[in-house]
Amino acid sequence: MASIAAGSTSLTARPRQMATAVKCFSQGSRSSLSFTLRPLPTRLSVSCAAKPETVDKVCEVVKKQLSLKAGEQVTAATKFADLGADSLDTVEIVMGLEEAFDIEMAEDKAQNIETVEQAAELIEEILTGKA
Repeated sequence: MASIAAGSTSLTARPRQMATAVKCFSQGSRSSLSFTLRPLPTRLSVSCAAKPETVDKVCEVVKKQLSLKAGEQVTAATKFADLGADSLDTVEIVMGLEEAFDIEMAEDKAQNIETVEQAAELIEEILTGKA
């Protein structure tokens, strides 16, 4: 949870919740309400714009180029740097992707690729432009 304090005011961000049960209590002239809260499901989901098969193929190329073990997990959100790739490794990954997908990436766009998802989306963009 995040909180912000300024002077005597304090704001705290809480997960979204919804009241599921309300109880009313009375004691003499005072009344009190009691609420039972339950978390609401998350409505926002982030998904990759590239096709799943493109992402899978990019994952395989990355695993091959970096000589990763079979058990190492590579997903769309995986950053090349998190896998231990340096700038030379990233260039080799881009070359492997160009060969695997029979495409040519513009150097300025290829330099901005940091994740599997970004690579897959750029490939989809290039393949769509080819058609």
